[in-house]
Amino acid sequence: MLQIKSTILDDVKIIMPVVHGDARGYFLESYNKKALDQALGQSLNFVQDNQSGSRHGVLRGLHYQLQRAQGKLVRVISGEIYDVAVDVRRDSRQFKQWFGMHLNADSQQQLWLPAGYAHGFVVVSQWAEVAYKTTDYYAPEYERCIRYDDPDIAIQWPQIEALELSPRDAQAPLCAQAELPKA
Repeated sequence: MLQIKSTILDDVKIIMPVVHGDARGYFLESYNKKALDQALGQSLNFVQDNQSGSRHGVLRGLHYQLQRAQGKLVRVISGEIYDVAVDVRRDSRQFKQWFGMHLNADSQQQLWLPAGYAHGFVVVSQWAEVAYKTTDYYAPEYERCIRYDDPDIAIQWPQIEALELSPRDAQAPLCAQAELPKA
């Protein structure tokens, strides 16, 4: 009932659920544990669902947790974002490599980011609602972030005239100065 597409990051995957549409609208399974576990070849245990709504130009991230690291299954309920995963595991062979893609409500594609990846997105539509499942609980004492515009990572974000960041995200350290998890 779903397809998995690889990305340039070994563990980050694009999830493409089957969408059944007709004149009335559409239906899809946004999550099926058995199908996703089988497609990814691992057993995932999601413990928390999160949702955010943001206006055009809001950039959230790049966030991760040092301990109680969270795998995330991200989807867009309305609007469109440019979603980014960065491997921040110091001992990983893909350390500081990133993958980004547009996620939107029309395509229904989802992005799977395992634990050890920083996550961020920028809203490219007028408004977007983002929902994601996590494999561990939010632990603010372990949450960290790195600069969205770190030149060593060099993410190619879409051109947005005026980005809006939280004070914490605006003051995030560069990856070289950040506290990072091990692979």
